[in-house]
Amino acid sequence: MDLLLATILGTTAGAVAGLSGRHLLTRLRRGTYVHSGWLAGALAALWAVLAWRVASGHLPAWWLPIPAALTWFAVLLTAVDLRHNRLPNALTLPAYPAMATATVTAAALAPDWSIPVRAAAGAVVFATLHAMVHLTSPDSLGAGDVKLSGSVGAALAAAGWPALLMAAIIAALVTLLLAAMTQSRSRDSIPHGPGLLTAATLFTMFPTTAVTSP
Repeated sequence: MDLLLATILGTTAGAVAGLSGRHLLTRLRRGTYVHSGWLAGALAALWAVLAWRVASGHLPAWWLPIPAALTWFAVLLTAVDLRHNRLPNALTLPAYPAMATATVTAAALAPDWSIPVRAAAGAVVFATLHAMVHLTSPDSLGAGDVKLSGSVGAALAAAGWPALLMAAIIAALVTLLLAAMTQSRSRDSIPHGPGLLTAATLFTMFPTTAVTSP
């Protein structure tokens, strides 16, 4: 597909997905209002990059369901977490079947059925580690972050096992950066979700060598 056409299609699809996400956020029981331009613009930019990478041969087309699903949830959850310092169950819990569907779809298209197996294992490992941190120090990591970590771990493990460790490090660095920017003195007032989602977005859009064309 022509690079320009692919980029335009990706941009348009991302903008529509962002607008649908904004509509969803306003209708959630514990939702929020986010200017449609932020969500539409963010997803339009992310999906434009994805479309360009697929069309240019830098990313196999069968991998696309995983970063597309991940980035949709990432943009919405980041918006809510930055504004209200919480991650609503109405988004974190549906992310599990969404990522399961995305990984199975990618596996069927590849075909490589190690992808959903690796994703399931990654979800368990990442969620367990975050749950242990939460139980040890609830103020440093909220329950919402634990619920989010499983679906994020699935996407990261699908991209390759090294992504789990590197994402954890990047997430911690982003959280520290947010703390410095807000000059917050309270650890429980610093959202960890944006860092975790930023790292997951990075490694699903620019995956490791585990993601290769069949």
